[in-house]
Amino acid sequence: MPQPTALCVYCGSQGGNRPLYTETAQAFGAELARRNITLVYGGGKVGLMGSVANATLNAGGKVIGVIPRQLVEREVAHTGLSELVVVDTMHQRKTRMYELSDAFVALPGGFGTMDEMFEMLTWAQLGLHSYPCGFLNTLGYYEHLRGMMDHMVSQGFVSQSRRDAVWFGDSTDALFDWISRYQAAATSFGIDTSSIKA
Repeated sequence: MPQPTALCVYCGSQGGNRPLYTETAQAFGAELARRNITLVYGGGKVGLMGSVANATLNAGGKVIGVIPRQLVEREVAHTGLSELVVVDTMHQRKTRMYELSDAFVALPGGFGTMDEMFEMLTWAQLGLHSYPCGFLNTLGYYEHLRGMMDHMVSQGFVSQSRRDAVWFGDSTDALFDWISRYQAAATSFGIDTSSIKA
């Protein structure tokens, strides 16, 4: 696919306990601005969320935040964005972020980051979108997750083609190179119906 026009970043509302997490988020935001790619993210000004947003803005980029009303105070909504979209529910947040984006990348984060990224992976598997999904594996943060995905394949729960469509790496340049060459995996649910009784 060509370079995305808007890239959705999922990442932590915390900064983690290693400085490189923040430094990588800042570098990623600056790279989005350099490439003239709009950042779509969760709308907070704290943690890695704030780091990637501020770096994009400081480098002259466009940033759209999407945040539910109940999290405006908890995640400290960023009021200096190009656009802040306030929605009513988490489901609306995820849907709106999807609608605004044509690529999805997870930086390090917690349960929310996993929830959001895995929903996009599931939608891709169901054929609801054909956009690239990648994990920026700073300090090997996602190594266990990569292993778990390989285990899903070895145990027959995920197809190899679907697993191969998910990128892991620690280089921003390599990520964008992969996105430029990305071709969506064929939709295959891999459902074994042999054990279903008539």
